Amino acid sequence: MAKKKTTSKRTSTKKTTSRKKAAAPKGPPRKKTATRAKKVVTNTKVVRQIQAEASTVHQKILKKATPSMKFPIRSLANVIYKPAKGYFQMKGKKKERTLTVGTVKTFAQTLRMMAFSKELVETDDIATKREAYYVSKNWDDARFNEQPESDTVMEDVEALFGVNREQLGFIPEEKGGDVAGQLVVIDHDRETGEELRIDCTRFGSGAYSIPISVEGLRFETNAKFILAIETAGMFQRLVKHAYWRTAQCILISLGGVPTRACRRFIRRLADDKRLPVYVFVDGDPYGYSNIYRTLKVGSGNAAHMNEYFCVPQARFLGVTPDDIREYDLPTHPLKEVDIKRAKDAIKNDPFIQHHKQWEEALQKQIRLGVRVEQQALAKHGLNYVIDEYLPRKLANVKAFLP
Repeated sequence: MAKKKTTSKRTSTKKTTSRKKAAAPKGPPRKKTATRAKKVVTNTKVVRQIQAEASTVHQKILKKATPSMKFPIRSLANVIYKPAKGYFQMKGKKKERTLTVGTVKTFAQTLRMMAFSKELVETDDIATKREAYYVSKNWDDARFNEQPESDTVMEDVEALFGVNREQLGFIPEEKGGDVAGQLVVIDHDRETGEELRIDCTRFGSGAYSIPISVEGLRFETNAKFILAIETAGMFQRLVKHAYWRTAQCILISLGGVPTRACRRFIRRLADDKRLPVYVFVDGDPYGYSNIYRTLKVGSGNAAHMNEYFCVPQARFLGVTPDDIREYDLPTHPLKEVDIKRAKDAIKNDPFIQHHKQWEEALQKQIRLGVRVEQQALAKHGLNYVIDEYLPRKLANVKAFLP
C-alpha cells in the first residue's frame, strides 16, 4: 500500500454526472476548472432533455391535441438476461401516459417532478427522495399523499430520460455501504480540489462510508478479492478481528439490498483493479433472489440503469442450502412469504431460469422448508466463520454458485 499522506476524514462528494446514455464518467479531470466546465455541459444536456419533453407536451396542448408521454415498463416481465452482457436489459416495452380525466393528477405530478428536477440541476442543488415528497406539498392538487407515490413518479422520470436520479438532482436517504481493509480511496476536496487519500485500514473499529457519488474516486490496493457481506453484524465481526489482513481482502457491508452507490462502488473497484467479488449473505430466498441477484445483474425496476449498477463478476460464496447440512447449522422455518418469493423467482426471474444451479438451490430450500442466517455459524464458536467457514469456502471458489 502506498504510504503517502492519508486521512480517515469522511468527505463531501459531487453528484453523479453523465456523458453518453446513462454512463457515468470514470473520473473528472484533475483540474478544478475543467471539472466545473464539464459539469455545466452535462447539466445543460439534462436540462435540455427536460425542456424538450415539456415543450412537446405544451405544443400538443396548444394544438388542442391530447398530450402523452411514453415510459419504459420497469419490471422483470420487460427484461432479458444475456450472460455475455452480464446484466438485465430492457426488452423495449413502454407504457403510455396520456392526459385524461382519470390521469390528470399523475400527469401533472410527472410534469411538476420534471420542473423540480430542472431547478435542482440548474442551481447545482440536491434533494433527498423524502425532501422531494415534502416539496410536493406546495403543488396544490398535484401533491403526493404518500412517499411511495413520489418515488414511483421520480423513477418514471429517471427512466423516461435514461439517466440516473442523481443526475436529476435526487439522492437516496440511505448511505452507500461501509468499507474496511486493504484499500486506499483517492478522493478530492470539493472546495479546493486537493487530493485526499483515505486509507481503509485506518478507521479503528469503524469503516469508510461509501459516498452517494463514486465516479470521481480512484483506488489503490493489493487485495486479492472483495468480500461483500449482507449483515452489519457479520461485517463488524470480520472488521473486529481484522479478517481483511488475514485474507488480504477488502470487506464491504451491503446492509441488505445494496444501494446503487454501493453497487457502483463495487463495480468500479472490481473493474479497475480486476478483483473477484464474493458475496456472503443469509441463506434464504430474499438473500438469493433479491440481495445477491440485484448486486450481480440488477433489477427489473431499474433495468434502464443496470449496465452501470451491477457487478456481473460477482459469485455466491454462501450461505447455501447445502451449507445447512454440511455445517450442521440451526435454522428457522420458511415463512409463506419466503416460499412465495422462491417460487416466483423460479417462475419469473430470467437470471434464475438461466442458471439451473440456482433453480435447484431454491427447489432444495423449499423441500427443506427452512432458512438460515449468517450468524448461525456462531453455533460452533463466535469466530468459527473466520477460522473454518470462510477458509474452507475460499479454498474451492470453482464450486461457488454463479
